[in-house]
Amino acid sequence: MNTMKKNIIPESELIINSDNSIFHLHIKPEQLADKVILVGDPGRVRTVAKYFDAVECEISSREFCTVTGTYRDKRITVLSTGIGCDNIDIVVNELDALANIDFKTRTIKEQHRTLTLVRIGTCGGLQPETPIGTFVASVKSIGFDGLLNYYAERNNVCDLELEEAFKAHMSWSPLKGAPYVANADPSLIEQIAEKDMVRGITIACGGFYGPQGRQIRLKTQDPDQNMKIEKFRYNGLKVCNFEMESSALAGLASILGHRAMTCCMVIANRHTTEMNTDYKNSIDTLIEKVLNRI
Repeated sequence: MNTMKKNIIPESELIINSDNSIFHLHIKPEQLADKVILVGDPGRVRTVAKYFDAVECEISSREFCTVTGTYRDKRITVLSTGIGCDNIDIVVNELDALANIDFKTRTIKEQHRTLTLVRIGTCGGLQPETPIGTFVASVKSIGFDGLLNYYAERNNVCDLELEEAFKAHMSWSPLKGAPYVANADPSLIEQIAEKDMVRGITIACGGFYGPQGRQIRLKTQDPDQNMKIEKFRYNGLKVCNFEMESSALAGLASILGHRAMTCCMVIANRHTTEMNTDYKNSIDTLIEKVLNRI
């Protein structure tokens, strides 16, 4: 007989609403599918869900909008995260709690449930071979945001050699905090990217302007940042794109035992200084690929 007492998670740490939903997302455990598509824009949730054959539930709380339904006999949840790795911290931790915490006892379930998390987003291309319209699959993500550095197991899931190589190449200023390198799930990359997505390193920035090298009225700490990033090479990989969520998603999912990856459509090319502001109609192709492959 097992007499070990399970650790009960306090109410201040795992916040459960009065309707038995998780604090920010307002999703109940039974409303979460094993396959989850993440998008940044709440409006894009309906763009994905319009392909569903049936809708099970629709939930909206702040920037977090959720629809769970079925697509070709696959039960899928599509959820908006808003912008940034700080929101990914909320989303991934709360999705994991929905899957792996018993809300009645506030204890970790004995049987781990693995989620498949695929983020569909937009990004800025950094190489000549990533022009506007290219689909990029993030094999590795360099986090400029620092989020994973707050978690004890970050070194167990990060590419420490790449981190050191990147910092040396960039002459990285410690004032910006330590970048971390998270790995996407390799089998999920094969499943989703197939042969029609460019694979490479993605940089997840802690902002849209200065962290991505944009200068309007404010000057950046390193005016040569983007030029150095474009030239960085590691084991045959190069940095393909900027976005703002992939590192936190890959890193947290790895620590928590989930499969995760990010795929983005290039809507701006920083190398050629081109931009497509009318991208919303053309992202449907990427959405359909993910729905069919997840």
